[in-house]
Amino acid sequence: MNVYESIMTRRSTRSYTDEAVDPVQLEKIIDAGRYAPSGGNSQSTHFFVIRDQKLLQELAATAQAAFAAMEVEEGMYRSLAASINRSKAGNYCFYHGAPVLIVLANQKDYGNNIADCACALENMMIMANDLDLGTCWINQLKWLNEDPKILEIFRRYGLEENERIWGALAVGHAATEDGLPNREALPRKGNPVTYID
Repeated sequence: MNVYESIMTRRSTRSYTDEAVDPVQLEKIIDAGRYAPSGGNSQSTHFFVIRDQKLLQELAATAQAAFAAMEVEEGMYRSLAASINRSKAGNYCFYHGAPVLIVLANQKDYGNNIADCACALENMMIMANDLDLGTCWINQLKWLNEDPKILEIFRRYGLEENERIWGALAVGHAATEDGLPNREALPRKGNPVTYID
């Protein structure tokens, strides 16, 4: 698969097997993120690669409790509203049960924090697709990046005082018949292009 094919066939995977991700493949995915562009070549994105299932369960329970305490408001981003509603219903796993969750943090007051993390996340998704692994961009921890319980969990593992979470990536083997991620082409419904010659 060439780069263009990997970009054009990447889709979100929201159902995973419990099969572990090969460490060599995981290292390639992380390297793809670490080599993403960053503002002023700051290279200040902090990658937390979580494979510990107990920690993932703790994060899921903590996030569910935080979202369940929120209320859906009119005009709220629909995915955030869905996280709140699903948390209130119970048994909500924001990372879709993937065996690996890569969480990206960066400086709280750095103007390029989200952009730098987004570049890294995109690189990792493209690399994972090339390796026949499924991924899903995860926003829930970004929405909770000032939650004291979430911060306390990540500070146990080295999150600095001036860092916050700006994105995450679920990674694993897709729970499909052939074990490959869905690569069915989807038509574009938006993203207009204007050429100015």
